[in-house]
Amino acid sequence: MNLLALAIWIAVIVSSVLLMRGLRGSRPASGGPAYGLHDLSEAAFVVGGPGTVVDVALVSMLGDGRLVVGGPGIVQVRPGARATDLAERAVLQAHHGAPSGWLYQVRYAAMCDPAVQEIGDALAARGLLSPPGSGRPWRRWALVQASVCGILIPVSLVLTFVGFVVESGPQVPFIAKVLVVLLIGILVGVLCAARAGSRVTPAGRRALLAIRSAYVNDRTPHVQTALFGLRGLRDPYLRQQLVPAVRGTRLAAAQSGPRSHSHSHSHSHGTDSSSTAALLPILWCATSDGGGGSSCGAGGSGCGGSGGGSSSGSGCGSSGSSCSSSGSSCSSSSSSCSSSSGSSCSSSS
Repeated sequence: MNLLALAIWIAVIVSSVLLMRGLRGSRPASGGPAYGLHDLSEAAFVVGGPGTVVDVALVSMLGDGRLVVGGPGIVQVRPGARATDLAERAVLQAHHGAPSGWLYQVRYAAMCDPAVQEIGDALAARGLLSPPGSGRPWRRWALVQASVCGILIPVSLVLTFVGFVVESGPQVPFIAKVLVVLLIGILVGVLCAARAGSRVTPAGRRALLAIRSAYVNDRTPHVQTALFGLRGLRDPYLRQQLVPAVRGTRLAAAQSGPRSHSHSHSHSHGTDSSSTAALLPILWCATSDGGGGSSCGAGGSGCGGSGGGSSSGSGCGSSGSSCSSSGSSCSSSSSSCSSSSGSSCSSSS
């Protein structure tokens, strides 16, 4: 029994140390204070991925009348409407390619636009976000460790009873020999799984707090959406338009299965990809900040909202946050995953 207890101690400690070192090494290094968030679009991406970036553009355009509601869930572009940034241009291009003008289709297609997707690439290059899929092996390892340690607790109770029956004389219960290390193994596993599931790095969280402090007195709807996702949007009219669009994106993602495609930021203008766009998933779909954004798939994460991205989460359809859970794919049978720029979106992590 003593040898078995010693083996459990060694196995849990070694596994925990390797897990923490591996997880730390998988996180991109930050370039320091100079590598903070440059604008609200980057803040929105940290909060909820591409879904929140597009939500900010939609809030701004609906708020100033460049987009108008033409029916339940339908939007129209006013003649002469112009974009003021890349996300708004993606929305206009997406609307041009949407056959019916459904807001959730426009939202989804804009999320797939290369200009929106590349915001995530830039943030990952500066160490503010982890690339999609980078934490998946470590999260799996952490969950296995926590599960095995949890299973060993009742097993230890059984061995303790067996020890009392087989051995005579005073003895230390087997459960007392291993309980501490098993609880440590569970705690380390749970904490590391949570950290591995978050795409926002510590540097990214600090940068987000800094830009929130800079805009602390700005209550403009699009600013609050960028900083907190849809949960920061208080305008009832805008919420009435965007919340159903988030749900529509999530539903479209839930109906689609995972697909595997290579990541491609194609900028070949004039390419009509409407026939294949629905098959292209999104690379950047979710974060786990929880501040509100969108989600790609179900939860943080297919394309739908979660909470770790827009109103509460993240993904190809924000619920407030982006494609959270890694491994989900975003595709909508009726929406176009690329605008006239011929974008193609890679598979989500």
